[in-house]
Amino acid sequence: MTAVKADSTCWPDMAAAIERSGIAILPIGAVEQHGAHLPLATDTILASGIAESIAGQLDAILLPAISFGEAWTNADFTGTLSLSPETLRAIVRDLGREWHRVGGRALIVMNGHFGNSAPISLAARDLLTELKLPVLNLDYPNLAELADHICHSKPAAPGFYHADEVETSMMLVFAPEKVDMDRAAPEYPEFPASFGYEHIQLREFNSTGVFGDPRPATAEKGQKLIDGIVANAMDVIAAFKTRNGV
Repeated sequence: MTAVKADSTCWPDMAAAIERSGIAILPIGAVEQHGAHLPLATDTILASGIAESIAGQLDAILLPAISFGEAWTNADFTGTLSLSPETLRAIVRDLGREWHRVGGRALIVMNGHFGNSAPISLAARDLLTELKLPVLNLDYPNLAELADHICHSKPAAPGFYHADEVETSMMLVFAPEKVDMDRAAPEYPEFPASFGYEHIQLREFNSTGVFGDPRPATAEKGQKLIDGIVANAMDVIAAFKTRNGV
């Protein structure tokens, strides 16, 4: 099956797709720095690519990506453009309301950026409370386990993947023309002891924007990571569909 892409589908075909499936997948990324070798749109490119793979397997509707996210932690790196948490929550909530209005029965969010998680979660709760619309917020399920088995470099911190071997490998699959491996360089910063307990700009302890080592990245590793993420996501989605009767 192939994904029904909302940005290239006419309204009668969309109406038929909603009647048949009723499930939409919404990728959400960010515009933020990813070192000198990856583009600012990395998170959006990755979330969109994985969302399309999932939508194809589900025969679901792939919505156009939200290309901006809550990227405050990278604000001190030039090029990062962040939404406020309140704005992102409102965008997801509004789109969920619209999806429900046109007959949609469930919404799956494929989130490609950590800072988006809390606003998306709150919007999902809003939609369930207000409309009884079930919303599944996927965040690359079991990525840490996949990276541990597939990648050769160690992460900069447990579960922390940014402009490293993991993201660079997946970008070599989805947008190799946007990757400049000649500029790929490692950085393993020392995280402050209070990291995760207070709000800290990443540039306070990182100079390049890279967390880890992107140099061992390959498209082969990227495809294995993508396949694993999609397979894990499909397991979660199956449980979600069963629980909510969609």
